[in-house]
Amino acid sequence: VQLQASGGGLVQAGGSLRLSCASSGRTFSSRGMGWFRQAPGKEREFVTGINWIGSRSYYEDSVKGRFTISRDNTKNTVFLQMNSLKPEDTAVYYCAASNGFDAGPSADFGSWGQGTLVTVSS
Repeated sequence: VQLQASGGGLVQAGGSLRLSCASSGRTFSSRGMGWFRQAPGKEREFVTGINWIGSRSYYEDSVKGRFTISRDNTKNTVFLQMNSLKPEDTAVYYCAASNGFDAGPSADFGSWGQGTLVTVSS
């Protein structure tokens, strides 16, 4: 499956952004989807994931209550709504498809999109 992320940009602290990740593959609706991020000088980390039908989601502790993942299987797209953004959220954000139905932190993510840069100014 090919993934195309978009929606990044520059925003002030406290602001919001919505990332999108469109898939061109036919298996999108049967795969868990996740978002990861990599800040400068740091390792890539799991941010959030959602299972294949959107009934279960997972969040890294620092984004709980601020970020929301959702998906539209009719449009082969997964979204990441980011509110109350902080400078420490600055990173390149990647979407990824798991090799199974679920998309928790320990899932096997086998397909990756190119990143989209999110910069949060203080």
